[in-house]
Amino acid sequence: MTVARERPTLEAVARRAGVSRATVSRVVNGSTTVAEPIQEAVRQAVRELGYVPNLAARSLVTQRTDSIALVLPESASRIFSDDQFFPGIIRGVSQELDAADKQLVLMMANSTASQERIERYATGRHVDGVMFASMHGVDPLPGVLTRMGIPVICSGRPLGRAAVPVPYVDVDHVGGVAKAVRHLLDSGRRRVATIAGPQDMVAGIDRLAGYRNELQDSGCRSIVAVGDFTRESGALAMRQLLNDDPQLDAVFVASDLMAHGALRTLRETGRRVPDDVAVIGFDDIEMARYTDPPLSTVRQPIHEMGREMTRQLLRLAAGEEIEPELILPTELIIRESS
Repeated sequence: MTVARERPTLEAVARRAGVSRATVSRVVNGSTTVAEPIQEAVRQAVRELGYVPNLAARSLVTQRTDSIALVLPESASRIFSDDQFFPGIIRGVSQELDAADKQLVLMMANSTASQERIERYATGRHVDGVMFASMHGVDPLPGVLTRMGIPVICSGRPLGRAAVPVPYVDVDHVGGVAKAVRHLLDSGRRRVATIAGPQDMVAGIDRLAGYRNELQDSGCRSIVAVGDFTRESGALAMRQLLNDDPQLDAVFVASDLMAHGALRTLRETGRRVPDDVAVIGFDDIEMARYTDPPLSTVRQPIHEMGREMTRQLLRLAAGEEIEPELILPTELIIRESS
């Protein structure tokens, strides 16, 4: 007959380390007020006994779960597609949470039911804070959670006027696109079109604004088609642009995946890139270096955005002041497509 081994207790650790139970509790819960030699004695006793903290009990005392939620309002097929935005964000978030000894809870919210489930989960205090990325439209959930005192931060400026401001981390969409369009104009292109991103997302809205702002004083008319940041939508939008203006000589595309689709359409319709039509994308995902020809693009720091979101949220959860609007720079990368 196998006899179950009793789970080591705080009292057993205290006896082994020669300290009080309260001291062991402080060390296990990460207190920095205990002298280093005593901390080491407690850690040694924990290792020798194989003590594992009771996380449920600890969270009742500390009011912390050491878990952070990342909410992606997209379908699983989109998140786990070849769009490298989501893996880049998740990698950056995971890196910072690992360093802080926190757990990532990944949640997808692409329906009313999933939004309600996430609201119940967060308001039930199962996580210490919530991050949102890739939001569509005026999403009320970040504001709802913020009003309830839950630390929240968004990737991208939340759309609409919130009753309670929600802090966010974003990139300089408008400035990055302006550099791309200026590069096309300076190289002699005069019929510059764009494939814009979805107009229910701040990235799509701001990238279209950057394009229009830069064309405004150039004497060139704007030629616009709209996609949804997928390769297929880029291919279809490029065909629409060519139907609207068969003589267009450049196109700024609001994502590299859409640009990849646009390159396919240009090749199928006999246009040479960049001789007949120059192409610039946005994101600088790995694929951009391997398209035919290699894609000029606006680099956004996707991985760093995930890291910075997490740093900001951890500060917010610790009661520290943070920048309510943090904008990261973009960079124009010139390759053979322009």
